[in-house]
Amino acid sequence: MKATGKTVREWRDELHEIIFEADTRAGRLFDVVLIWSIGLSVLVVMLDSVKAVKADYGGVLYILEWFFTVLFTLEYLLRLATVRYPLTYAASFFGIVDFLAIMPTYLSIFFPGSQYLLVIRLLRVLRIFRVLKLVQYLSEASLLVRALRASSRKITVFLFTVLTLVVIFGSLMYLIEGEESGFTSIPRGIYWAIVTMTTVGYGDISPGTAPGQAVSAVIMVLGYGIIAVPTGIVTVELSGVTRRRKDGRVCLGCGGNGHDADAGYCKYCGFRLGMDDAGTGDHRC
Repeated sequence: MKATGKTVREWRDELHEIIFEADTRAGRLFDVVLIWSIGLSVLVVMLDSVKAVKADYGGVLYILEWFFTVLFTLEYLLRLATVRYPLTYAASFFGIVDFLAIMPTYLSIFFPGSQYLLVIRLLRVLRIFRVLKLVQYLSEASLLVRALRASSRKITVFLFTVLTLVVIFGSLMYLIEGEESGFTSIPRGIYWAIVTMTTVGYGDISPGTAPGQAVSAVIMVLGYGIIAVPTGIVTVELSGVTRRRKDGRVCLGCGGNGHDADAGYCKYCGFRLGMDDAGTGDHRC
């Protein structure tokens, strides 16, 4: 099928290059306009939450909110139309964010107030990494994610230990202080233990007896030590991930290191990485 001298596929490919690529002038212009639109739409939502501003400019803000919503809806539909697998894109991170960026306005028709969820549009500014060629920062972010995943089991054990401690201390404070000091139930005591152990200290509940104050002192001291534990766990894992990325895989042929993560053969001797002495197949490229 022809359309003004070009096939539908050619039009789709051109639109795909403009929408998804930032290497062309049109692509960069599209992304810059998109980022400005995202920022302005979030600003409109924020201003709409200010009563004084809404009282004077509520009508204008309402029109702008729908303008940006329609604009982002068209953009979302174009993204789906220009990719080969629309459902795959829709299920991706940016596809979900794009969808969530337009839904609150439509939901506000049936559920007033839900339009304030539009601040999620700010997540779309993450596309600026591609526009400004800051992809290397994404690799650093993935490094941090790997460190968090590696430390997830240790942190889970740590959180379970903390949960056990706050339940014990909360129950103990309920027995020691009682309702006279505001500890009306064990959950109330657990709430106080969490607030105290995390050094937040709202002050809405406080012990009034000497034994209760002694227990409070123990919890406060424990709190300072406990806060440093997850930081130390993540720091160790982050250091390990960074070191492994720097050293790379070690060659079993010559012992050389510093290979890229996706390297298939040793850059020093040509030995196939990941092969042991009993491995099969070609050991050299």
